[in-house]
Amino acid sequence: MNFEFATANKILFGNGVMSQVPALVCEYGRSVFLLTGGSPERSSGLVEALQDRGLEVTIHAIGRGEPTVKMAELAVDQARLAEADVVIGYGGGSVLDLGKVVAAMLTNNGELMDYLEVIGRAQPLARLSAPYFAITTTAGTGSEVTRNSVLDSPEHKVKVSMRSPYMLPAVAIVDPEQTWSMPPHLTASTGLDALTQVIEPLISNKANPLTDSLCREGIRRAGRSLRRAYSEPANAEAREDMSLVNLFGGLALANAKLGAVHGFAGPLGGMFHAPHGALCARLLPLVMEANLKALQERASDSPFIERFDEIARLLTGDPLATAEDGNAWIRETCHLMKIPPLSSYGMKVEDIEEAIAKSRNSSSMKGNPIELTEAELAGILNQAL
Repeated sequence: MNFEFATANKILFGNGVMSQVPALVCEYGRSVFLLTGGSPERSSGLVEALQDRGLEVTIHAIGRGEPTVKMAELAVDQARLAEADVVIGYGGGSVLDLGKVVAAMLTNNGELMDYLEVIGRAQPLARLSAPYFAITTTAGTGSEVTRNSVLDSPEHKVKVSMRSPYMLPAVAIVDPEQTWSMPPHLTASTGLDALTQVIEPLISNKANPLTDSLCREGIRRAGRSLRRAYSEPANAEAREDMSLVNLFGGLALANAKLGAVHGFAGPLGGMFHAPHGALCARLLPLVMEANLKALQERASDSPFIERFDEIARLLTGDPLATAEDGNAWIRETCHLMKIPPLSSYGMKVEDIEEAIAKSRNSSSMKGNPIELTEAELAGILNQAL
């Protein structure tokens, strides 16, 4: 059995670890380019602490929504103008992804299109990124420990990636206290994304023993805490659990593969600008049902079949739970959290063929435990409408 495992150079986890950031940054440089999201005022304490140590800080707020290619190009230009030698991303997955791009472009020549897949020239990075601190304020994407960034290209109606081992952050900070202010709808979408990212690698065709252990623990914690984090926002134990699910999912997906949920979610997000986590939530139980049925019909000796029952036992805490019990738990959770159908984002039946065509070549789709037929893929999307 051969596999590799790569992640951020350093991971800090725990309530209050944010306080360690200013001292750590001083070890890497003096000019900081700080990216924030739609509430830049949240970073005021961090900015003040950095400045108190004599660091020069340039703040770049990207606003709300998922990052676009043009947003990334602007951020890169601003970071180069500031002559930054350290990059900090402080926010959700959008901010963290954009920060990885900025850090990579500070040390690599050329323009962003040189390195983007699909719409660009997809050249490999030649140099290690500038020191990058990825500080997550949500519990969903795991972007603080992954080696790629996803950018939206509205003019192409597609999401594209920039990926390289050189993009792994120097320091990943996961402080559950930073997630306490998340509103219920964001807790729902990010939490279900995190759950998807510990389920899919466990049944991926690139699963390995190291990522398996992370996924199993992540699923167990999500089973006991996802609903509590949604209904009890101030529940510190639930928030800590979901921050760990987020971290474990990022570690797993970066070193195994995902599957058809993410294979669809990427293209659909580019076509309809729907929240990534909500797409994953809507698709997860449908994809799991389709995968299990396909495995039973066409690969009945697959060791992955037993894993569907295992997922159910971990989610429900019931040692006798079956795959259907697990799917029922996920469906009930999506209903509780008011996850909308795909039609609410403007998707129609006539869009299904295009969505399938775009998803076929996605990296995630290639990690699915079995290749789904055109009819099976169409069935998933029809039900998701």
